[in-house]
Amino acid sequence: MIRCTNCKNPYPQNAIPYCCPKCGGIFDYDDLGLSNNVSASEEAVDLPGIWKYRHKFQISDSIMPISIGEGNTPLIWSDVLGKEIGFKLEYTNPTGSFKDRGTALLVSFLKSRGVRSAIEDSSGNAGASFSAYAARAGIGARVFVPDQASPIKLNQIAAYHAEVVRVPGPRSSASSAVKLAADQGVTYASHAYLPHGIPGFSTIAYELFDKLGDFGGTIVVPCGQGSLVLGIIRGFYSLQGDGLINRIPRVVAVQARKCAPVWAVFHFGSDGQSWVTEGDTKAEGVRIRYPLRGDQILSSLRLVDGDVIAVDEEDIDVGRFELARLGFHVESTSAIVWRATSQIIDNTPEPIIVILTGSGLKNG
Repeated sequence: MIRCTNCKNPYPQNAIPYCCPKCGGIFDYDDLGLSNNVSASEEAVDLPGIWKYRHKFQISDSIMPISIGEGNTPLIWSDVLGKEIGFKLEYTNPTGSFKDRGTALLVSFLKSRGVRSAIEDSSGNAGASFSAYAARAGIGARVFVPDQASPIKLNQIAAYHAEVVRVPGPRSSASSAVKLAADQGVTYASHAYLPHGIPGFSTIAYELFDKLGDFGGTIVVPCGQGSLVLGIIRGFYSLQGDGLINRIPRVVAVQARKCAPVWAVFHFGSDGQSWVTEGDTKAEGVRIRYPLRGDQILSSLRLVDGDVIAVDEEDIDVGRFELARLGFHVESTSAIVWRATSQIIDNTPEPIIVILTGSGLKNG
């Protein structure tokens, strides 16, 4: 069940608040979305993409899947710095980013509640994903974006016939603007506040298990709001609860140093947050100064002996260049994983799996 993480108020059955109406807290699954009362044999293999795992999503049987082919992304191995590293190509999802896994679940939920129009805020990828799936579901979409977001991403959002609302200032200004609209009664389909999409990200863990079995190892992943990190970790814990694996992979979250709140608190405690800035970084997709689920990210990473690495700006273009030499054309936000991987490659459990989150075609 979904409840407020603060007052434990259950998510209402006849409304779609983005935060708890009782105390203002954020919602999450009271069991962290871990469904361990089903077996792998219950996979709905006749359903598209990630929906073969719908038995793990804790959603009503009445919810009809909204899908445009998300999931089943390639896992490609390459010789990197003397090691065989697996690259999970999340940029091959329908709108060019990993966001589609979570959006498919979120929009399916909105559709089941009879939503006809909704708003969202995004630096690009989440907005494009939401706009595409909303169009598929017949839901009108309005997306609030920071004014300096990639023009290519803004064009992609508009291409799905969503209304683009450009907000001057940093990413946080778009978040403030969309909440003002939500307070007027508009449905706020927030990929950050609403937890409904997190089980969609857990399907990365399920797909890796399907390919590799009980592989242990290390997973390297970009981190902004952190839903991807949480989803992957929860997915592996769910597999362990099913008795399918014994080892939870180590997860290494990566941030841009110009806006690295999770890294700062992970390594320096609460004092680290005081000097975190919302700096101007090429990795716009992880430019989140105050991640809503920050405490959950930190505790989850510590459970899996994880780490957080901050990457300097000059290393981002190097990452894009080096990944392109391997045949992987990724956007700047995704490229931050390169430097992080090179730092841990000789002192972390193998195999190493790197999550490439967004397409290089999105860079403006």
